[in-house]
Amino acid sequence: MPLDLTGRTALVTGASRGIGAAIAMALAKAGAAVAINYRERAIEAESVAAAIAGTGHRAIAVAADVSNTGAVTEMVRTTTEKLGAPDILVNNAGIALIRGIDDLTEADFDQTIAVNLKSAFLCTQAVLPHMRARAWGRIVNISSGAARGAGGVGLHYNASKAGLEGLTRGYAARLVKEGITVNAVAPSLIETDMVRSGLASAAARIPLGRFGTSEEVAQVVLMLIGNAYMTGQTVALSGGMSFN
Repeated sequence: MPLDLTGRTALVTGASRGIGAAIAMALAKAGAAVAINYRERAIEAESVAAAIAGTGHRAIAVAADVSNTGAVTEMVRTTTEKLGAPDILVNNAGIALIRGIDDLTEADFDQTIAVNLKSAFLCTQAVLPHMRARAWGRIVNISSGAARGAGGVGLHYNASKAGLEGLTRGYAARLVKEGITVNAVAPSLIETDMVRSGLASAAARIPLGRFGTSEEVAQVVLMLIGNAYMTGQTVALSGGMSFN
């Protein structure tokens, strides 16, 4: 049965391109009004919003550094004012600074944790009051296979994504009786700008023989949003790769 999100409002962080943009488009196709968060890529975010509007659905682009409390508060206020309070949140914003052990700085580590992990906490806290009031909410966090495997970015990235999956389980256990589900998707080697620029040779490691697509990630996100019984889980999307 097709997922019907008519009357729902979704907020997708880091949605100006790649996985975030594909998720935003898929949510809109299912009927949701969508807020497309971006930090710097205004033209691309507005383009995603325009593409959604062209299909007859409502969307806005909203700028915010989601690692900043004040910016998150304002982002949620703007979304609520223009589209309605978010009852779907996809924490997709992230950075992947490729660093070796000897090159990794404290600033790199702090920035990665702030953008990849702290932002999910801030955004979740900001949307929870409305979700609780309606006794319905869906939160999906975009993790990575690097939460369980070595990956090719660096240990700071591993730590941020492992933390995100812990955050997912923690929220899920505490919100399960309030009509709110919290899950994660852990893609590995999806064909995005990051992979094309820094990890292009890694396709040979994938048993399926190719990179995944952003649209395939979006399919899994919608599956989680549509399933009221599944919570506290991380769905791996890896083309057959396994992680210990």
